Amino acid sequence: MGTHCLRLRALRCVSARGLPAQPQCKPRVVLGIETSCDDTGAAVVDETGKILGEALYSQKEIHLKAGGIIPPVAQRLHKEHIERVVQEAVDNSGVSPCELTAVATTVKPGLALSLGVGLEYSLKLIEQYKKPFIPIHHMEAHALIIRMLHLVEFPFLVLLVSGGHSLLAVARGVSDFLLLGQTLDEAPGDTLDKVARRLSLRNHPTCCTMSGGEAIEYLAKIGNRLHVELTQPMSQHLDCDFSFSGLRNQVNQIIIKKEREEGFQEGQILSCVNDIAAAVQHTVAAHLAKRTHRAILFCKKEGLLPQPKPALVVSGGVASNEYIRKALRIVTEANGFSLRCPPPKLCTDNGIMIAWNGIERLRAGIDVLHNSKAIRYEPKAPFGINFSEQVKKAALRVPYLKLKI
Repeated sequence: MGTHCLRLRALRCVSARGLPAQPQCKPRVVLGIETSCDDTGAAVVDETGKILGEALYSQKEIHLKAGGIIPPVAQRLHKEHIERVVQEAVDNSGVSPCELTAVATTVKPGLALSLGVGLEYSLKLIEQYKKPFIPIHHMEAHALIIRMLHLVEFPFLVLLVSGGHSLLAVARGVSDFLLLGQTLDEAPGDTLDKVARRLSLRNHPTCCTMSGGEAIEYLAKIGNRLHVELTQPMSQHLDCDFSFSGLRNQVNQIIIKKEREEGFQEGQILSCVNDIAAAVQHTVAAHLAKRTHRAILFCKKEGLLPQPKPALVVSGGVASNEYIRKALRIVTEANGFSLRCPPPKLCTDNGIMIAWNGIERLRAGIDVLHNSKAIRYEPKAPFGINFSEQVKKAALRVPYLKLKI
């Protein structure tokens, strides 16, 4: 980065040092930088929730061809594009680097090589412009982005579902979460991607440019889930944890059987691919819905959420799936909850949610750092206070709800 860092609008800065304080009437402005996985994102957001500028570089097509995310490749692509992405976001915002209140960057959790690129760039940036640094927990950013769009007061229930995570938590405040349950193995987005690869959907003429989850959702619309029998994961476990690896193993066995029946050759598309996609999507949706239903019942029992008008917030890449949203809406409507989901653009990884989380932390005075020497990235990081044992002890049975979607 060096002297080329944010060349744009640099002439508007009097100096990188000793700047006069911003007028109090101006809303505070945060630059957010996201490189936790395979998207390079940046955005400038003010404390009113206005998106002043944004930019995003997606590595999706490259990783689709490779059959999955390769960390060193993701790292290289972040390095190649981060300066351009940040410059574009700041340029679009009309805000000079000197006018920023702080820089917020994802430091946990995520791919180590990817996180390192964003952090290294950000540390040089704050050193050059003498700005405070706000370290961001990626999952907290997903959980709180809804507050930029809607008046959602604490506390609320949140379901975060993506390619790398799935968890249920009560958001009691900024950086204050009760973790009710999480995945015991792989995340739903990861499962959908692996099933799509196993079905060779990159060879499908309509789905070849889609991510695994997108392809499954698209084909499921024209499939019949009842033609493929799948067992619900963890049906005997009365908690809020998730498991998707067993479902994927079931699907693999079904695919192997169908391939034998059809005299399948590598790279071909099974005739029943739409039905398999529909069955997998429904089973994932039903599993998420049932665990979320139990979380709602637990929150009611323990008085963890306000009455009336408690809210369920659903975010993360998998929250873009309309079928899954409809399943969750059935659960929330049956229990008197409102369902809040960010638009698909803000469900996937982006710089906007990081900048907004920076605003939330700035307001709350949490982790606004003026000394960057001790800052490290954390590929694995806990989320909130683990309350899952209390959920297990409650052993709440969930009444049957027909997911007619």
